[in-house]
Amino acid sequence: MTPLSQYLFLSTLLFAIGFAGVVTRRNAVIVLVGIEFMLNAANLNFIAFWRYGVSGAAPTGIMAVMFSIAIAAAEAAVGLALIIAVYRHRKTTQLEKLDTLKG
Repeated sequence: MTPLSQYLFLSTLLFAIGFAGVVTRRNAVIVLVGIEFMLNAANLNFIAFWRYGVSGAAPTGIMAVMFSIAIAAAEAAVGLALIIAVYRHRKTTQLEKLDTLKG
């Protein structure tokens, strides 16, 4: 059986990759993908702590992850819809060019 520390290391690595994508990239789609990486790292933590926790038989961890996945799917749908709307109006997805709210 894989120890908890390996799951936490993988989760930290996923979160770091996502955070680096959010901080360093200027494309809105890549920033959205970075946020998804960070949410997946949190989901991995939920599952790991649920599995190695006191009551591993109770479905609390799975329910938390299912709720988190539903939130992430809604966030991705709304985020992509906003990115498409901005692209149609401004013809760019570069975040530094989207600094005004004027139409």
